[in-house]
Amino acid sequence: MKSDEILKYCLENLEGSVLVESWGEKGIFYNPGRVLKRGVYILTVKEKDGDNDKGSRLNRPGVYRVNLGVRKDTFVKLFGAVPKRPGAGGVVEMDYDFSAADCFLPHPVYAWMGWMCVLNPSEETFEDLKPYIRESYEYAKEKFAKRK
Repeated sequence: MKSDEILKYCLENLEGSVLVESWGEKGIFYNPGRVLKRGVYILTVKEKDGDNDKGSRLNRPGVYRVNLGVRKDTFVKLFGAVPKRPGAGGVVEMDYDFSAADCFLPHPVYAWMGWMCVLNPSEETFEDLKPYIRESYEYAKEKFAKRK
């Protein structure tokens, strides 16, 4: 799958979502009516390493990462305990190859916040990811309601 197909899916299926491009990534935010400056994160697509995020080795040709925040209990069911926050420029201490493609992984930096990711998901893996995208969307809606 191409990253733009994933972004298009979100915009077409998650009511109130908007696309925001910044910090070298494209983000889908929940922000109906654009009430907030940016909105609340649902999902991001990152296509290159950043100063504090190199664990997935995104500078390889054609590699991108889909990132989304799920509830902590979902994260624990998928990956075990939520790790401690890493130091600046570091990755979380978990026994995963954060550069592996087409599989669910804890986010190399934001796993401590309950974020997961997939590098270059196949169509099949993207289908498996859809319930988690829906969860991230519902979670973002709850956070939005508290902020507006």
